[in-house]
Formats: sequence, structure tokens, C-alpha cells
Amino acid sequence: MSQNEQVLAALRKGPLTAADAVDFGCYRLAARVRNLREQGHNVHTELVVTDDGKRYARYTLRASNAA
Repeated sequence: MSQNEQVLAALRKGPLTAADAVDFGCYRLAARVRNLREQGHNVHTELVVTDDGKRYARYTLRASNAA
């Protein structure tokens, strides 16, 4: 299974962060998300800021508008 497929499967289960993706060997999650968007998947990025000012992205898969 490719990393794109692994990321897509994880997104179908719920939100995904870079820290989560490392668990299955993906160290460049933003690049994989870009690949998925290029394939037509609707991936939303939310910027999260922790109490101590650190920032990270949380990705979610949104339902497509095509029915």
C-alpha cells in the first residue's frame, strides 16, 4: 500500500496530524495531502495552536460535492 493510500485510509477514519502519520512511516504528510488533493480528494487543513504557542496542521477528509 502506498503512502498516499495509507494517508487516505487514515483520513477516512478521522482527523490526522503529522505526529499520527509518523506511526505508519509518513514523514512528509503535507506532501501526501497535496497528492491527494491533486487526485481530487477534498482535504481540509485546520491550523491548531497549542497553549504554549506551537502550531501544527490537522487534516480532515470532507465529503465530495459530487453525488
